[in-house]
Amino acid sequence: MVDAPERAFPRALVAALALSAMLSPLNSTMLSVVLTPIGREFDTGDAYLTQLLVTSYLITSIVMQAPGGKLGDRLGHRHALGLGQLAFLLGSLGAFIAPSENWLGLARVVMASGGALIVPSASALLRLELPPDKRGRAFGMFGSAMALSAAIGPPLGGFIAGHFGWRATFLVNLAVLPVAAGLARVGHSLHGPSPSLRGFRFDGVGSLLLGAALTAVVVGARLEGALRWGTLAAGGAGVMAFYVWERRHPEPVVDLSLLTRPVFVAGGMVVALQNLAMYALLFELPIMLGKLDRPEPVDPGPLLGALMVSMVVASPIAGRLADHFGARPIAVSGCLSTLAGLGVLFVTPVDQTTRLIPGLVCLGLGLGLSSSPSQASAMTASPRESSGVAGALLATLRYLGGVLGIVLLGLVLHDDATGAVAAHDHTSALTCFGVALVGALGCALVLPGKAPPTTGTATRV
Repeated sequence: MVDAPERAFPRALVAALALSAMLSPLNSTMLSVVLTPIGREFDTGDAYLTQLLVTSYLITSIVMQAPGGKLGDRLGHRHALGLGQLAFLLGSLGAFIAPSENWLGLARVVMASGGALIVPSASALLRLELPPDKRGRAFGMFGSAMALSAAIGPPLGGFIAGHFGWRATFLVNLAVLPVAAGLARVGHSLHGPSPSLRGFRFDGVGSLLLGAALTAVVVGARLEGALRWGTLAAGGAGVMAFYVWERRHPEPVVDLSLLTRPVFVAGGMVVALQNLAMYALLFELPIMLGKLDRPEPVDPGPLLGALMVSMVVASPIAGRLADHFGARPIAVSGCLSTLAGLGVLFVTPVDQTTRLIPGLVCLGLGLGLSSSPSQASAMTASPRESSGVAGALLATLRYLGGVLGIVLLGLVLHDDATGAVAAHDHTSALTCFGVALVGALGCALVLPGKAPPTTGTATRV
């Protein structure tokens, strides 16, 4: 490895990584609006398609993160990124020409596997290619792109499917990936010496144990009653078995020493706890609005849009601020903003929809302000040689935060609740969100403050 001279902010590199990584959440949310036409063409019910195309994509995305990050650490992140882009491209092509629903499901799994290579490799390259005083800005732009892609997925998918058919939604990937690959070459930063796979012993057992445990957690979150808790308990037992195995393996799929680094753990927990509150709210608010006694249903789109747009706008700003003032003050300010926004939601009746918007804007700004400094700090705290695994762990924590939020909703919401019972459910849900956000605030206090000025340089991979 050689030191690279200090250079201007690598816009082409960041754009290449953001464009590649944003396809994973985009293809998760975009599919939700085209299940019905897919089912109509293949004469398949929505329930089966949801499991085949949505749940399998989510599980694969989560389960493959750690192996994908480990492969990047050993193969080289630029090569892992290229493999991920190729897998996503082939999966998208397979989905476009799919002759059956099962073929389409397999193509989606290939796409998710590609995304699980892309996301940790992109995070690792941002950590390795940029000096510390530019990482906040880069992770801010990266996070903004990821959030934006998730938000525009449903309207974009609906527009494309409505005008050109559901198969055309996969052409978006075929158009974006070559652009991302071209920008990566323009950036030049992706060229350099690579780690070697020589002597590498892939931790297959650890990968299977982790995959089984995470699958049990995700599936358990979607079940009910005793079956839910039994499946979640099996997932917990799987995590313990994975931990015991990893401590003994010479090449563990997850570098457990990351869990002994306070800044990494704190940054990851800020991301996880805030995702718990955000994703659960994205489901809870439309449910509550649907229970209002009104002649016409209330459209939750403008309310959720206020939340997401605020987050997208704040994220790159937060990165710049964190580069100048340190991660801790910006992340703490963001956490306080989320609590203030939640407080507005707490005291505002859900039927007064216009009065909810300021609280949602405040909440979105807080999420955007705290996310990128937390992620940048966590990645900076990770060892260089484990940057891919670190990025994978952060992505896994982000996913699991959302899954846990759905579990909590299942505990506090009642399907047939109306009137005072529904209002009580809403208050209970907001209380759970508040506890999570207070926990995120405590973790944000562990993040580093302003670093002393450096003349350091980025180091090539």
